[in-house]
Amino acid sequence: MVSNGRSHTVTVIDLAELRPVATIPVGHGPTDVRPRPGQPEVYVVATDSNLVTVLDTRTWQARAQIAVGARPFFVDFAPDGSRAYVANSASGTVSVLDCSARRVAATLRVGLVPGMARVSPDGRWVVVTNRGDSTVSLLSTNPLGVVATIAVADQPEAVAILPDSSKAFVSATGSGQVSAVDLGRRQLLANLPVGETPVDLALKPDGGELFVANFDSHTITVINTWTNEVTETLQAGRHPTRVLTTPDGSLLYVSNFGSNQVFVVETATRRVRANIPVGHQPDALALAPERSLLLVADSGSGDVAVIPTSGESFPTLVPVGLSPRAIAVVPVAAAPGEGKNAGGRARIPPEAGRSR
Repeated sequence: MVSNGRSHTVTVIDLAELRPVATIPVGHGPTDVRPRPGQPEVYVVATDSNLVTVLDTRTWQARAQIAVGARPFFVDFAPDGSRAYVANSASGTVSVLDCSARRVAATLRVGLVPGMARVSPDGRWVVVTNRGDSTVSLLSTNPLGVVATIAVADQPEAVAILPDSSKAFVSATGSGQVSAVDLGRRQLLANLPVGETPVDLALKPDGGELFVANFDSHTITVINTWTNEVTETLQAGRHPTRVLTTPDGSLLYVSNFGSNQVFVVETATRRVRANIPVGHQPDALALAPERSLLLVADSGSGDVAVIPTSGESFPTLVPVGLSPRAIAVVPVAAAPGEGKNAGGRARIPPEAGRSR
């Protein structure tokens, strides 16, 4: 599924046939799209409508629209899928969603212009980046509430949390730094200098290294997360905007917004294995491991590049809507009473929203 920011829709792509099969209205300015753990549902954040739309992946019908605060951009879930957290940048709040009831269960006041709320792997903490006052709000999930406000580097944006939930790393786009925060002690550990405008973070699966995409330096910074030290700076293409590691940590994918390419980097050797041309202004990345595919949202050309990971060959470009912003790979389960087709995929019902 792909959110189309200027078409106000999400597009469903059949990855077996490499074609769009449904287009669903979801509210104005959709940004994030994320599967709910353990359930056949996807949550879509519509920034300009201040809504979260819940889609049923068995029928591709909208099952609910939940009103949240002003200007939300991202959603994240508790590990068991019981709650979702949405930072509302123009309200200075976080909406806590009861996913079973599909309603707002609580609204928590945080700092100024919160951009992202990320849940720790153990489900104990929610880390909220407040761009307006350069702080991080640390939320406890049980009992629910704000337990600390921690000053970090200027204009915090993206968050990466270690697998053991001990530390969070926060990119600070205004200062060219990454802040390391001890979650248990609720304190800042270090502000680490990286490149200009660090916009995205990717952890290796074991949590030992963090890769930082520096948009205006055209570089990737490597941080040792155990020692909180910068170890290397790697050259990237023009304006790297997203980074993604493979599940085994052997490869790093980098979308280069300004040069219309994706770099494939071996994490052990730091060697660029491939440099793959894609569409215009590549942004969001996602992996479909069961089909050995890398998906790249080309925000400027309104398509998704689908690249086989087995050989990093030239991509197939699948048209979607205007300004695709986020990608979620979801298994499609059959609706109750429905069978599957010969390829093992659930039938897309004819009543689902089609391209109009």
